[in-house]
Amino acid sequence: MTQATGIQHTIYDDNNIFAKMLNGDIPYHKVYEDDKTLAFMDIMPQAEGHVLIIPKQKAVDLADLEPEYAAAVLMTAKKVMQAQRQVFAREGIIQMQFNGAQSGQTVFHYHLHLIPASVHELGRHAATEVDHEKLAETAKQLATVINA
Repeated sequence: MTQATGIQHTIYDDNNIFAKMLNGDIPYHKVYEDDKTLAFMDIMPQAEGHVLIIPKQKAVDLADLEPEYAAAVLMTAKKVMQAQRQVFAREGIIQMQFNGAQSGQTVFHYHLHLIPASVHELGRHAATEVDHEKLAETAKQLATVINA
C-alpha cells in the first residue's frame, strides 16, 4: 500500500497464467520470442489475429516494468504489428494495455494487446475461446513474416 494514496498495489503472483507460460507449464501459440519478451496468440481474442506481448520480467503493470523490458516490449510490438499488417492486409492495429483491476486488467503480469481491428469491430474479450488449430496457423503465419 502506498502511504500517499492509501491504494494497495497488487503483488505479483508466480502462479498467474503468463508466469506459467514462461515457465513452460502450459502450452501457448508462440508468434515471437527473444531474451526479454514473448508474443503469443490470445486464446479468447477480441478479433482474429489478437496477439499478447509479455516481458520476461515479473511485473504486475507498467509501474513495475524496468525500462529495458519496456523498450523490449515496444520493439517486439513493432515486429508483430508489421506482421499483422501483412498477414491481415490492414493498417489499423489497436494497441491496448491495462494497469490494475480498476482499469480492466485481469491477468496481473504486464501485457500488451495488439489487435488487428478498429474499435467498431471489437468483440468482447474473454468471451469465447477460439479453435486452437486456427490459432496455431495464425501464429505460424505471423512468425514466418517476422522471421523472414
